[in-house]
Amino acid sequence: MTAIKHALQRDIFTPNDERLLSIVNVCKAGKKKKNCFLCATVTTERPVQVKMVKVKKSDKGDFYKRQIAWALRDLAVVDAKDAIKENPEFDLHFEKVYKWVASSTAEKNAFISCIWKLNQRYLRKKIDFVNVSSQLLEESVPSGENQSVTGGDEEVVDVYQELNAREEQDIEIMMEGCECAISNAEAFAERLSRELQVLDGANIQSIMASEKQVNILMKLLDEALKEVDQIELKLSSYEEMLQSVKEQMDQISESNHLIHLSNTNNVKLLSEIEFLVNHMDLAKGHIKALQEGDLASSRGIEACTNAADALLQCMNVALRPGHDMLLAVRQQQQRFSDLREQFARRLASHLNNVFVQQGHDQSSTLAQHSVELALPNHHPFHRDLLRYAKLMEWLKSTDYGKYEGLTKNYMDYLSRLYEREIKDFFEVAKIKMTGTTKESKKFATLPRKESAVKQETESLHGSSGKLTGSTSSLNKLSVQSSGNRRSQSSSLLDMGNMSASDLDVADRTKFDKIFEQVLSELEPLCLAEQDFISKFFKLQQHQSMPGTMTEAEDLDGGTLSRQHNAGVPPPVSSEKDMIRQMMIKIFRCIEPELNNLIALGDKIDSFNSLYMLVKMSHHVWTAQNVDPASFLSTTLGNVLVTVKRNFDKCISNQIRQMEEVKISKKSKVGILPFVAEFEEFAGLAESIFKNAERRGDLDKAYTKLIRGVFVNVEKVANESQKTPRDVVMMENFHHIFATLSRLKISCLETEKKEAKQKYTDHLQSYVIYSLGQPLEKLNHFFEGVEARVAQGIREEEVKKGLDNLYKKVDKHLCEEENLLQVVWHSMQDEFIRQYKHFEGLIARCYPGSGVTMEFTIQDILDYCSSIAQSH
Repeated sequence: MTAIKHALQRDIFTPNDERLLSIVNVCKAGKKKKNCFLCATVTTERPVQVKMVKVKKSDKGDFYKRQIAWALRDLAVVDAKDAIKENPEFDLHFEKVYKWVASSTAEKNAFISCIWKLNQRYLRKKIDFVNVSSQLLEESVPSGENQSVTGGDEEVVDVYQELNAREEQDIEIMMEGCECAISNAEAFAERLSRELQVLDGANIQSIMASEKQVNILMKLLDEALKEVDQIELKLSSYEEMLQSVKEQMDQISESNHLIHLSNTNNVKLLSEIEFLVNHMDLAKGHIKALQEGDLASSRGIEACTNAADALLQCMNVALRPGHDMLLAVRQQQQRFSDLREQFARRLASHLNNVFVQQGHDQSSTLAQHSVELALPNHHPFHRDLLRYAKLMEWLKSTDYGKYEGLTKNYMDYLSRLYEREIKDFFEVAKIKMTGTTKESKKFATLPRKESAVKQETESLHGSSGKLTGSTSSLNKLSVQSSGNRRSQSSSLLDMGNMSASDLDVADRTKFDKIFEQVLSELEPLCLAEQDFISKFFKLQQHQSMPGTMTEAEDLDGGTLSRQHNAGVPPPVSSEKDMIRQMMIKIFRCIEPELNNLIALGDKIDSFNSLYMLVKMSHHVWTAQNVDPASFLSTTLGNVLVTVKRNFDKCISNQIRQMEEVKISKKSKVGILPFVAEFEEFAGLAESIFKNAERRGDLDKAYTKLIRGVFVNVEKVANESQKTPRDVVMMENFHHIFATLSRLKISCLETEKKEAKQKYTDHLQSYVIYSLGQPLEKLNHFFEGVEARVAQGIREEEVKKGLDNLYKKVDKHLCEEENLLQVVWHSMQDEFIRQYKHFEGLIARCYPGSGVTMEFTIQDILDYCSSIAQSH
């Protein structure tokens, strides 16, 4: 309880300037026990207020809160219920009666005793204590305290100060000297009165005896006053003398202040003059460099750069208040402005001439690159121009209008130069891809709806001659080409034309090298130009931009001038945009030329889209690692979208060709063309996409193609009339399984298992179906019962049936897949299984009849081996 009392005093009553005197833990009578505390408190300030406060714990149980308070003066009755027996219940009568049950009788009694004492000490109105033991009620309040009651409800309490130890000791000594001090207070008081009178008389006599000394003292005081008057007269004379000295000193001080003020002003004036001379005086050498400096030589450029920096410092000096009102300052500022304008005009004119001259000089070097696939090197041009980088920075900060004009002129000159170089470069690339300039132009203008065989055969071989091949083999495909040479070259592969296959590999390898060289030439060209632009025009190249831009903006229309007024440099974010806008303007022909080259490559061979997807993805990934928002990254990303579309179109064409395949009704089917094409595609794709970034695109294409192959193999098998359905399914799914096993394509593991299962199922089905012929009489044996028992199955019939079966299987199967021996071995196993089955049936149906076949299992093995060797 002591800890609770301490916590309540600290947390609740001390902040309210109250002192906790007593506490009791109670709950309401006749209800669920919700414990709370009744507290008796007094305020620490006067007049003292006595209260009874109800406190309870919060719902969370981690702190106490004050719930309700009553003034003690409002308490009318305290009912302890029983004055004899111990009883924890008690009632408090305020305006209403509150019934409480204390946690213990001792706490109740202590609380009621505290209330009684507070009532006796502080209240005029007495509280009625009912059923309270007389032992709890004291007869008087504690010593040292008393109460007096005035009118009304106001309480006035007189608190007497206790005697200290010395006073108590003196009183005790005095009382010990009088025998009747304790027994007879009146006699003691009378004695004290007599002694007091004696002391008063002694004091009066002492005063009367000291009168002579008082007269002497008064006389001395009179003499002292006379001396004081003389001293005052002397002090007055001294003060008059000091006053004249003070006036003279004031005049000297005022004169010194004027001198000091003059010196201070002179120092300040000299400081201002030195400041203006030091900061606004441009050396004659700098002025001459700005007016006549040679902007063509390295030494002259350095002198002009130093002079321009000095001029900028003079113009940007922070003038102090009032300087701009000086005529000399205004004249110097005007002179600086004239020098800046003159030099800016001269610098802009010279740089424009440099742009034009460099453009012409660069054009003269194009002839040496016309026969080789390489872009001209602009490094010398950039190196020469970078000498002016600091002057461009100066121009940007002093005259943004001329800086912006130079920027536009540079873009105009360079865009025309790069356009000629890039178009010539792509023309050489097309020539190398197709063989002749004539054919490259033909491919650039050839309509997409023309015959694909004519387009691609001519572009592939560089002549109008067509590849020769078997007419009958070509008749296997009655598919109309969709604008690519892939279908014809794949058909020729099915014919066994190895020269065409070798030519495909060579052409694709050549195309891959050319395409990679094109990208490898463009990438450093763009990066070098972007790096030069950022350094020469002082733009923020390497900071990431908040967004990307995929289309060129209208720079000719004055985008830059609309964004910024002349002479005001753009913010950093706009400088980032300027790099992109300038690159788009300068290299506006790159994206169209790349798209034309991609279209040409796709026309030559749709499988080229695989090479382009891998190469373009790698270069996009590389460019994004350098700067994801750069012009190069954005442009290559846009072109990559086109390449991906061509790749998807190539896959769609492959699937469409599968669906349009027609088979001959007179010859056996064998390995279907699109199965062989899938093998070719997968082999080529695996070699191209090895460690490629876009492997996921190939895996999706694999899934689409293999589904198309599976569906169309079943479609052709169902439509086949010459070759049994099981043979078509068995041979083609065996080929697919072999292809997937060899290539180990992880995303097609499920399809590989499915192909193997289909091959196995149809092999078994074909064997079972074919074996119905040599044992036909044995099947009828059980239908004819005993008549057939006598006839039996002779050795010659079995051998003849097996020989005919071998010839029939050989006729059904194709030579490419080489499955004859596999099928024959499976048939041999199935025949033996059936032989054992029928022997078991004979033994069960006719036990003891002696009916047996005239040939044994060994005979069957010998027959099968001899038949296979004879053929």
